[in-house]
Amino acid sequence: MTPLDSLLSRTSTSQLIDPAPAGETLNQILQAGLRAPDHGRLRPWRFILIRGTARELLADFITAAIKRRDPEVAMTYIERQRSRILGTPLIIAVGAKVRADHKIPEVEQLLSTAAAAMNVLNGLQATGFGGIWLTGPNCYDPVVGQALGFEHPDRLVGFLYVGTPVERSSAPKAPALVDHVADWTGPVSAGIAERVPA
Repeated sequence: MTPLDSLLSRTSTSQLIDPAPAGETLNQILQAGLRAPDHGRLRPWRFILIRGTARELLADFITAAIKRRDPEVAMTYIERQRSRILGTPLIIAVGAKVRADHKIPEVEQLLSTAAAAMNVLNGLQATGFGGIWLTGPNCYDPVVGQALGFEHPDRLVGFLYVGTPVERSSAPKAPALVDHVADWTGPVSAGIAERVPA
């Protein structure tokens, strides 16, 4: 598989089992994350590895956070969250070490961190592993972020659930380029230009 084939076949998968990448393979995948575009060379990316018994601690903490946000939450929802955490070999909490006082806007620091997360997902694909990037209420809960080491202005941007795909499914059909690509030929009054490259 060529590098481009790997990118074109990448898909998210939540059905993950042992093993997760470890040792030098994991180091190389994370190094790919550190190659993300980085305006100002601020290097905002942070990866927190949650594995082994630490997953139980995370599941307990997430359970408490969910109940704090919604005391009437259904137990089925909590069990689903716990099952995902405990059933995934490796979880990578991805966050941004934000320089709020810097001339580089915060949004660019967050975009760089998102690019780092995507590089990690691509690295997983290239090495035969799989993953899925999840956000949601637990990601945006400042108490959860703080517990993982991301206290304001730092930001938790997502959880990468990582392991070996139960079954390597084919990537879904890609969207049509015609719906997403256009040549710009000058200012437009409304919407995106309709002319698409040949």
